[in-house]
Amino acid sequence: MNVSERYRESWESYWRDTPDAPGAAIFDCAPELAAARHLPLLAPFADATLPVVDLGCGTGTQTRYLARHFPRALGVDLSEAAVAHARRADTGHLAEFEQLNAVDHAAVRRLHERLGDTNVYLRAVIHQSEPDARPAVAAAVATLIGSRGRAFVVEPLARAKQVLAHAAQGADGPPPKLASVFAHGLTPAEAADDAVPGFFRDLGLPVLASGETDLVMTEHRADGVRIDLPAQWLVLGR
Repeated sequence: MNVSERYRESWESYWRDTPDAPGAAIFDCAPELAAARHLPLLAPFADATLPVVDLGCGTGTQTRYLARHFPRALGVDLSEAAVAHARRADTGHLAEFEQLNAVDHAAVRRLHERLGDTNVYLRAVIHQSEPDARPAVAAAVATLIGSRGRAFVVEPLARAKQVLAHAAQGADGPPPKLASVFAHGLTPAEAADDAVPGFFRDLGLPVLASGETDLVMTEHRADGVRIDLPAQWLVLGR
């Protein structure tokens, strides 16, 4: 399958219009607030000698952190503009970055053939995907981890939508970074809570561990409170 042209262009335009400055994207938080908190949850299950793929890497902030803990780190994103951001930001050449459509099964299989089994980091991608594409994103995770890899998946819970709605109701409307998401036609927090683990169960991919956490954003409400989204996390593997 493929993503719609509207969806692809929404992400391309979003990343073209987003400055290079760290944290300019609403979800581009420091790794200390994301991957550094997630890796200890994955580590007991993962073979750290395998590569890691950051699926939906955006600016590559989390990829660069993961590169310090795995022998090879590859960040992939649907958007060419996002990949360009990530390459510019990786001044230390810690990771690799390339464009990949995660719902293109043939392209995902080719990546797996190149890398072998990998660990996968998937942060807040399924909820932003088009409904028909969400099972295919889960299938990409399953393909990439193969029999030896493990995946860490973190996605907003349904009640995150109320958090975003509350943030958007200030006297001046949504704060700038959230307004940019809406302006580009992106719709966060659209996946049902039970749907996310369900996509993986349907593929026969066991959930090895799970829990709740916060997805830390880089935007604040008018009262100065940071917008953090309630989320669920899963460790997956065969």
